[in-house]
Amino acid sequence: MRNTLYILILFLSFEGRTQELDIGIMRDYTLGTVQISHLEGNYEIMGDTSLITNIWDGQSLFIKRSGEQLKVVKADKTIGFYDSLSIRSMAEDNSLKLQFLAPSSKKTRRYKDDFILTPEGANTMRIINRVEMKNYLGGVIESEGGGGKHLEYYKVQAILSRTYVLGHLYKHRKEGFQVCDRVHCQAYQNMLIHTPKIADAVEATRGVVMLNKSLRLAQGFYFANCGGQTSESDFVWNESVSHCKSIIDTFCIKSRQANWIKEINASDWKNYLVSHFGYPVNDPVLGPMMYNFSQPSRKAFYQYPQLGIPLRDLRIKFRLKSTWFSCKKVGNKVVLTGKGFGHGVGVCQEGAMGMARNGFTAAQIMNFYFTNIHLMNYFNWSFYKQKDFEEEPSF
Repeated sequence: MRNTLYILILFLSFEGRTQELDIGIMRDYTLGTVQISHLEGNYEIMGDTSLITNIWDGQSLFIKRSGEQLKVVKADKTIGFYDSLSIRSMAEDNSLKLQFLAPSSKKTRRYKDDFILTPEGANTMRIINRVEMKNYLGGVIESEGGGGKHLEYYKVQAILSRTYVLGHLYKHRKEGFQVCDRVHCQAYQNMLIHTPKIADAVEATRGVVMLNKSLRLAQGFYFANCGGQTSESDFVWNESVSHCKSIIDTFCIKSRQANWIKEINASDWKNYLVSHFGYPVNDPVLGPMMYNFSQPSRKAFYQYPQLGIPLRDLRIKFRLKSTWFSCKKVGNKVVLTGKGFGHGVGVCQEGAMGMARNGFTAAQIMNFYFTNIHLMNYFNWSFYKQKDFEEEPSF
């Protein structure tokens, strides 16, 4: 009985903890001055440990980096200098507008819930959005997928985005937050603004995550368009991901990013292949093949694996939309005819959109793109995996 009660208490505390996330925002920029303005609701501003002011209808304040502290200015009056600031919402779903002013003006962004600001480095500040899971997911899905999509597609994105963040709660721990707003975590450019259907998808999938065959949180990779076939994971990362297998996908082939063409100077193509991979230009068989390559289905290497030329390296070097291309020499150019946009592993977003329009459910879409996965409520899974809680999760 005692053990059961302990597990239940631990489970409930874990559930509460994971409903709120610390997201590092505007991580691509140096932030010297920010203007914070009211959008909805009332906020308290805490300087260090004391209440210093409020923000409500029509009000705003400026926060500036000043030496080792943050200077707070409201209505042209300096309120004070502080080591840290907490901006706390007085009700659920309140929101603020942040305009980043110095060292240069940046696009205005809008966020829900709470904020923590501290000095960082020599001349900037760290801004953390302490946000409810549902509000974070709404902003991520609109940032990543845009508006005008089918509800079932948004459900897929909600499950993938929730799985990602819960699997990476320690990614930026040394920087004082859990994940950031950059694409190497998940794009989070604003709160949900334009697409109420996304909020419906988040609510409809509340708590649902994707697990692999070992019942661990699964990496939910996605990208724009596969061109008709997804990629094996080891073609891209030299590591096999068991639930990501190459499949034929006809749901995206008529989408706008399914095909592409690019021309590259033949001399640049040759110089790169020779200098980086020692391409045998004088070989009577391989030499004439340098500019001519056929890829009817996805491959990992240019020409032959024995040459050791990964297609992913060519994609990076020449900024190609994908690794799935064929090429030939036309005059002094190498003309590449390609398919797809992105790394090609996991969910093809335009394919998933097509499946949703054709009546497939979110679960059917995810089981189409992934192999041997399970969809389960995160808190039920956490309770089931209680024995793992003694150690910090490793995903």
